[in-house]
Amino acid sequence: MAKYLAQIIVMGVQVVGRAFARALRQEFAASRAAADARGRAGHQSAAASNLSGLSLQEAQQILNVSKLSPEEVQKNYEHLFKVNDKSVGGSFYLQSKVVRAKERLDEELRIQAQEEKEKEQVPRT
Repeated sequence: MAKYLAQIIVMGVQVVGRAFARALRQEFAASRAAADARGRAGHQSAAASNLSGLSLQEAQQILNVSKLSPEEVQKNYEHLFKVNDKSVGGSFYLQSKVVRAKERLDEELRIQAQEEKEKEQVPRT
C-alpha cells in the first residue's frame, strides 16, 4: 500500500513539475515576443513600467486614455483625482492608482518626446 502511495505522489510531483516548466517556458517566450514587438523604445518603456509598477496599458486603462495626448491625460487625471478624493467619499487607494497612472503616462510622453528629438538630430545623408 505504501509503495503505491509513494508512486502516486512521485507521479503527481512529476506532472506538476512538467506543467510548471511548460508554463515558465511559455511565459518566457511571451515576454520575449512582447519585448521584441516594442523594439528599442520598449527598453525605456519597460524600465518605466518596472519603476512605476504599472504597464503602459494599465496606466491608459486607469485614466481611460486611448491615445497618448498630454491634454487628455491631464484632463482625465484631474477629474479622476477629484472624484476619488477621500474628503468627498472617494478612495485613497484609487486616488493613488490615478496618481501612479499619470506618472507612468507622463514618463511615456517624456520618452516619446526624447525619441522625436533624437530622430530630428540624426543627420540625413
